[in-house]
Amino acid sequence: MSSGGPGSHPLVTITRLVLPGPSPTARDAVLLCAGLARLYEDGATAVECDAGAVTAPGLGVVEVLARLRVAAGGRALRVTGAGPELRALLELVGLLQLFGEAEEREPAVGVQEGVEPGDPPL
Repeated sequence: MSSGGPGSHPLVTITRLVLPGPSPTARDAVLLCAGLARLYEDGATAVECDAGAVTAPGLGVVEVLARLRVAAGGRALRVTGAGPELRALLELVGLLQLFGEAEEREPAVGVQEGVEPGDPPL
């Protein structure tokens, strides 16, 4: 990847922040947020939060990840290495977007995605 010049993409430095296992708590959030701030201050443009050690996810890890998202302040932050239990919990509380995936939602009832000529009115 190159940097500079019109139409080019800036170099992205991805740095890893590791969540403690088996289940991080709100107390861990303070240290992790400080570590995240240091990573960005040191020039990281994107941070991957490795959740591989989280084997007993609970509301503590939800709080940690929510605080990290706020501390990132719009900068790139993505969760990697999460098991199915953590992914399900984050989906339940609306934080699945931390994986860099768009949330898939059902279309609203009675809304058509497109109208073809000759379609009967609803």
